[in-house]
Amino acid sequence: MPNGLYAGRRLAEIRKKMRLKSRDYVRRLKRRREKKEDLLEGAPMARGIVLQKVGVESKQPNSAIRKCVRVQLIKNGRLLTAFLPGDGALNYVDEHDEVVVEGIGGPRARSMGDIPGVRYKVTKVNNVPLNLLVIGKVKKPMR
Repeated sequence: MPNGLYAGRRLAEIRKKMRLKSRDYVRRLKRRREKKEDLLEGAPMARGIVLQKVGVESKQPNSAIRKCVRVQLIKNGRLLTAFLPGDGALNYVDEHDEVVVEGIGGPRARSMGDIPGVRYKVTKVNNVPLNLLVIGKVKKPMR
């Protein structure tokens, strides 16, 4: 590494070259996430309508059926699969319910844990938090 009195330009060039080897930096630079991947279009949450309930098989070495729902977003009409956290949460979500989805928080905004291809989770059902429904503190209102 150069470390002399006039080494600043060389250090900056080396740093620029090394940053371009970083996948995260290049994706930010090219704005790939905003252009293509993010169904929520940069928003932290989005509202949608439940189309159907689905079970997603978990990856090896686990063997379980993770309860998920297919959701159509209101703001852009796109379809996504969202995970239902909590024991028995599937019983509180029906078709045509309005749900609020947010990112599931996996690495690099991807899927989390053993649920393949599921990047979002349901947080509210008909404007009632799903975790309060699961533990029985509130009742689900009829729309």
